[in-house]
Amino acid sequence: MCEGSGNRRVVRRIALVLAALLGTSPASAQDFTTSLLAIHQGSPLSDRASSLRAGGYELQDGTWVSFDKWYHTNWIDMHMDLLTQITEDSGILWGFGTGERGDKYRIAPSFKLGFLTQTHPSASSTLAMSLTTTFGGDLTERTCSADYGDLGTYTVNCRLAAGETPPEQTLKYLVNAKPERMHLWLSYRVTF
Repeated sequence: MCEGSGNRRVVRRIALVLAALLGTSPASAQDFTTSLLAIHQGSPLSDRASSLRAGGYELQDGTWVSFDKWYHTNWIDMHMDLLTQITEDSGILWGFGTGERGDKYRIAPSFKLGFLTQTHPSASSTLAMSLTTTFGGDLTERTCSADYGDLGTYTVNCRLAAGETPPEQTLKYLVNAKPERMHLWLSYRVTF
C-alpha cells in the first residue's frame, strides 16, 4: 500500500467524524480538495528568540562574548496552513511549522489541526467559524557550563552567566514558551 492512500484514508475518517459532529453529509472521497491557505515565516516565538541576540558580556580576561552567535539561525520557523474541504460549507484546517534552532535555543516543529464551518443566515450573508489547536512548537533555551574558578563549574543560563545572579538561580530565567495553542475565529459577512 502506498503512503498516500493511507493519508487519504485518515483524512476520510476525520472528515466523516467532523461531518457527523457538524450535522452535514460528507462529500464523496473524490470530492475532497485540499487548498493552500498561507505560507509564512516567523512567529511571535521566532521574534522572541531573535530578541535574545542583543547584548553580550565581557569575560574576566576582557574577551567579549556576543549573544548573536548563540541565538542566530539560518532558518526561520516556516508555517504552512491548508484546508481540506469536506462539504460545501465545512472543512478540516491543518498545517505545520518546520521549527528553528540556534546554538542555545530551539523551536520545535508543530502541527495544527482544526475545522472551519460556515452557514448562510440569509441569501446575502455568511457566518463562519473556525477552531484550531496547535501541537508542539515550544521554544526552549539551552544552558551553558560556566567555570567560576575557585567557586567551581556550574550549569547556568548563558545570558546571565556573567551577571550578579548566583549561578544556580540563573536557570529559572531560561526561556520556555509555548505558542498560542487554540485559536477561535468568527466572521459575519454581509454582501450589499
